[in-house]
Amino acid sequence: MEKQFLCGVCNQPEKQCKCIKYCALCQSDYGLRLTEDGQFYCNDCREACDYKTQDTA
Repeated sequence: MEKQFLCGVCNQPEKQCKCIKYCALCQSDYGLRLTEDGQFYCNDCREACDYKTQDTA
């Protein structure tokens, strides 16, 4: 079974997370996705740091 990524703050999956979301690196609020480390990152930061989302891991 696939490991589920959980928010580092509320411990909920991405679709159920109700936290205020912003990129952990650049503070952007556009195109955010949860990654394995429990943080949200925008698309540019995910690509630059090679972070994977639940559906691409």
